[in-house]
Amino acid sequence: MTTEPGRRSPRPPAARRRSWAPLLAVCTGYFMVILDVTIINVAVPVVGRELGATLTGIQWITDGYTLVFAGLLLTGGALGDRLGNRRVFCWGVAVFTLASAACALAPTTPFLVGARLTEGAGAALIVPGSLALLQQAYPEPDIRSRAFGLWGSMAGVAASAGPLLGGLLVSTVGWRWVFLVNLPVGAACLALTLRRVAPSPRHAARALDWPAQCAVVAMVALLTAALNEAGRRGWSDPFVLLTAALAVLAAASFAARERLARAPVLPLGLLRSRALSGGAVIGLLFNFGFYGMVFTASLDFQRQRGYSALTTGLALFPAVAMTMFASAVSGRLARRTGHRPLVVTGMLLAALGLAGWAAAGTAPAYALLVAPMMAAGFGTSFALTGSTNTVMTAAPAGYAGTASAVFNTTRQIGSAAGVALGGTLLATATTYATGLRISMAVGAVAYLTAAALAATCVPTGARHR
Repeated sequence: MTTEPGRRSPRPPAARRRSWAPLLAVCTGYFMVILDVTIINVAVPVVGRELGATLTGIQWITDGYTLVFAGLLLTGGALGDRLGNRRVFCWGVAVFTLASAACALAPTTPFLVGARLTEGAGAALIVPGSLALLQQAYPEPDIRSRAFGLWGSMAGVAASAGPLLGGLLVSTVGWRWVFLVNLPVGAACLALTLRRVAPSPRHAARALDWPAQCAVVAMVALLTAALNEAGRRGWSDPFVLLTAALAVLAAASFAARERLARAPVLPLGLLRSRALSGGAVIGLLFNFGFYGMVFTASLDFQRQRGYSALTTGLALFPAVAMTMFASAVSGRLARRTGHRPLVVTGMLLAALGLAGWAAAGTAPAYALLVAPMMAAGFGTSFALTGSTNTVMTAAPAGYAGTASAVFNTTRQIGSAAGVALGGTLLATATTYATGLRISMAVGAVAYLTAAALAATCVPTGARHR
């Protein structure tokens, strides 16, 4: 199905078409995972009324999934490297699909919260293996770049389509279909993966360092919780400060353990790679800018402009359309230019878009916001291919799952930080419009920082290790 790295062997057109089956399988699972992050937002008020959920219960229905997902990503990556990425990916799809069925059948709020936590665990097994499987299936640099680009576009499409699809399902067939829709998708993903994705190598001799795993789970979960709560309580709230301090303590414990462990889950030498660590930080920064923009724009459209959930989803569509287009373009251009110019250009374009929104005035017409949204969506997806390729090709053999987990963990933290800061600015600024403009300006600064970092850490050529 694939050839040796760097070699192009002639294949008939049918074989080339079939070669995209692993991409379809992986992207189907990834789309399902990211969709569940946002699709619940428009359904949770109805869920709360029907199940009699308290405000705390509603928060756990929404945030519990994200907390477990973010906290277990590194564990999922380590398991994939040790036991085989295809095997762990399939476990994740099965767990996620069964948990979705349990969510749809939930009779009470505690039952639904437990099912959502289980969904998050399944998602943490799916995502790290997805990039590792693409790297395995497409060793040719140009084809791999296109595959990474299409994989990355799934995040923007799923995140932005979630409110639209959720609103449509809730208003027509009921909130339980928000979860039932995952059943046929998960079954198809599992069947396609088992049939068309080759088994992955195992590194069974690599022990799982459970103390380090527990420390990183605590670190990511506490940090995500602090960022999420900061959006509601404010950054100076005692709970937020305490949770952030505990996250720092967990990070210090993790670093100390990794220095002593004979088989560390995340060898600290990996982070000394400028390409890998720099690419991960770039991912954090552009997720901060993009998801902060989507969150604050959604609130502006619904609360200030009076849009419905469906209309809000349609209003965000220009950003979604650009993510799909940009990923295809960047994957093709990388063969000629290398990844650095594309990442830098994408981040500068996205920064220009958010800066344009911030400068558009206190109550700009929607038509004036279409171009900024398109620029942010295009620029983010245009840069994602190169940053993904940078991280994955910098990983030593046998650490593809771990590198993928590091990249996706930093991106998840960036998303949570963007949403939290956006919520805080909207709540604490002198006016709502002022908070929105400051949020967009901060996002533009994050994109500019990512562009400067890309100029130093993203390789110039298409093939670097």
